[in-house]
Amino acid sequence: EVQLLESGGGLVQAGGSVRLSCAALQLPFNEFKDFPIGWFRQAPGKEPEEVACSRSVDVATYYEESVKGRFTISRDNANNTVHVQMNSLKPEDTAVYYCVVGAVGLDCFPAMSRGQGIQVIVSS
Repeated sequence: EVQLLESGGGLVQAGGSVRLSCAALQLPFNEFKDFPIGWFRQAPGKEPEEVACSRSVDVATYYEESVKGRFTISRDNANNTVHVQMNSLKPEDTAVYYCVVGAVGLDCFPAMSRGQGIQVIVSS
């Protein structure tokens, strides 16, 4: 099973920025580029919400509507890593963010594996 190791996150003021990173372990480096990988989040008392997904080379990146223009997902295929740069953060972005990887040729969901989650708190 693919192990996903997240980093980044923390407490930030509204309007600020945070960068989350996720390293995919136990994946051959020459195969990482073929896997869809992204992030979802879950706020207290709310349903999980897919945030962004970096799909295969020929398929457009997905962004949830409320983060478009503020979040940017990028992947470093040489290092089996995906990042999400989150700018202009709002209190409603407060959530636990999870890195997920999907099956080759498909989407981030249904996920094959997910990370432990990392907290992002945006104060007003």
